[in-house]
Amino acid sequence: MGFFGGLQAEPYDRQYSDRELVRRMAAYFGKHRRRLTAIVLALLTISGMNAAIPLIVSYGVDMLDTRSSPTSMYLLAGAVFILGFLVWLMNWIRRRLTIRTVGDVMLALREDAFTASASHDLSFHDEFSSGRIVSRITSDTRDFSQVIVLVTDLASQIVQSLILMVVLINIEWQLSLWVFGILPIVFVSGAGFRRIARRVTRRGLRAIANVNAAIKEAVTGIAIAKNFRQETAIYNQFDEVNQTSYITNVQRGLVLTSAFPVLNVLGGVATALLVYVGGMSAAQGAVTVGAWYLFITSLDRFWFPVLNLASFWSQIQSGLSAAERVFALLDTEAAVVQVDDRRVPKLRGEIEFAQLDFRYVKGEGILEQFSLKVHPGENLALVGHTGAGKTSIARLIARFYEFQDGQLLIDAEDIRSFDLYEYRRQLGIVSQVPFLFAGTVVDNIRYARPEARDDEIEELAMRIGNGEWLEAMPDGLRTQVGERGGLLSMGQRQLVALMRVLVQHPALFILDEATASVDPFTEAQIQEALGMILEKSTSILIAHRLSTVRAADRIIVLKEGKIIEEGDHHGLMSEGGHYAELYNTYFRHQSPDYHPSLEPDQANLGFIEVKQDRTGPGDK
Repeated sequence: MGFFGGLQAEPYDRQYSDRELVRRMAAYFGKHRRRLTAIVLALLTISGMNAAIPLIVSYGVDMLDTRSSPTSMYLLAGAVFILGFLVWLMNWIRRRLTIRTVGDVMLALREDAFTASASHDLSFHDEFSSGRIVSRITSDTRDFSQVIVLVTDLASQIVQSLILMVVLINIEWQLSLWVFGILPIVFVSGAGFRRIARRVTRRGLRAIANVNAAIKEAVTGIAIAKNFRQETAIYNQFDEVNQTSYITNVQRGLVLTSAFPVLNVLGGVATALLVYVGGMSAAQGAVTVGAWYLFITSLDRFWFPVLNLASFWSQIQSGLSAAERVFALLDTEAAVVQVDDRRVPKLRGEIEFAQLDFRYVKGEGILEQFSLKVHPGENLALVGHTGAGKTSIARLIARFYEFQDGQLLIDAEDIRSFDLYEYRRQLGIVSQVPFLFAGTVVDNIRYARPEARDDEIEELAMRIGNGEWLEAMPDGLRTQVGERGGLLSMGQRQLVALMRVLVQHPALFILDEATASVDPFTEAQIQEALGMILEKSTSILIAHRLSTVRAADRIIVLKEGKIIEEGDHHGLMSEGGHYAELYNTYFRHQSPDYHPSLEPDQANLGFIEVKQDRTGPGDK
């Protein structure tokens, strides 16, 4: 794999030309035209004053030959002091405006990058590391915004170079020809650093993204690492990517910082040559000592902006590479594509899959020619082994993934024609591992419907087990849940997640039941909350609890993306098919009539017979 094996581009990365990047970047800078204009004017003023100082000093040197009065020297010194103070003032104004502009551009770019990330469908986030995405939103946007400093300095350097070029020509045009003859060599040498600078900069940004990804994964999984005593292992993984980032970015720094010194050598050679030639001319009386001094001083000031201009394209590569990575995130096409954005009326809850094909990866079909109709208000349970397609069905209804062929209709309308924001407002989802945000219980419940009142939430909460589940929390609805809900038990997290959906009043409800066991008291409360939701919505239940399966209006049994059985619990059990096998494997032990000493088939029959016996002899 090699040392740089982990630094490849992401599949959605693309390469932009410098012209295209500059055009896209200009759209962000253009919003701050007035401020940028003021910065450029301040830089022009600084450049003009810096160019004027050697002129004044040269004039003073020439006056020394004519034995000028002390008053003239005082005025000369005062003029130099005033110019120096004005240069400082303009620099302060320029830096203040630059900092504000950099901050505003970074703010706008981060907002756009975060919006793009949040707008991407789940397939994007499943495929690509969230840590690397975070790096584009944070580190890369910062590098991008620093381009403002380089661009505004560029304008100053151009003006300063032009002014000093005119000065050099006026002093001694023949010596100026030597300077202008060396300029092409300087600029060609500077341009030579551009390609290698872009390459090492891209690699450096990817290395930083890998470090961010490693940190995020380690911190997120720290409980598991501690449980299996793998702190050393996660440190070694981090150290590996961190060392790679260190070496890569040292190489990046060496390349970027080598451009100016190399060009400075060329400028030093040219200056030495002109010192000799100009000195000989002054000794022979061809030019005055003041003029010779002015030429050398102006030449020294001339080289600095010229060398900066020559190294500009190598120095700006960091910003261009960062812009390239951010724009790639912005330009990634969504896999989920809506053909229209029609307003969504109150949904009845009818769902129909019509000859639908779906796959996550090309060539690996999950659902093929899949057809299923769910009636309004129906509670449908999906059961099947892992990989049967249960979660895929739920994700397609939520419009998290794009299907490849066929139709998915909601109330006889193509789901791709709906405004997704309005559609999902009527969709309630509880995942297998409920995710809670840091904050209070009531904050998490209100997440689905921010306008929900406290008294409304409290009334709903009290309807579940007479509110006894809240008594187990120190501050009731105001209890802090911690990061990812870590301060609550799994059962409490499930209750909060169900409350979040309950307060939303969804027309469609999707539940991927948690497999973790909870105590019977919490189980009863969960079923009570679940019942409150089911009675008012069309529900798709990926069932892991016997009570949920048995309460469903209809059970769909899936195998390898196909419906192989359907019906209610007792009907499917009497058939003794795949559902009965699943029951004996996954659900049988949850039955209150389960006898571990019985064989699976005996337990199955026993379950049915015992239930019949409990009704009494007269009911047989």
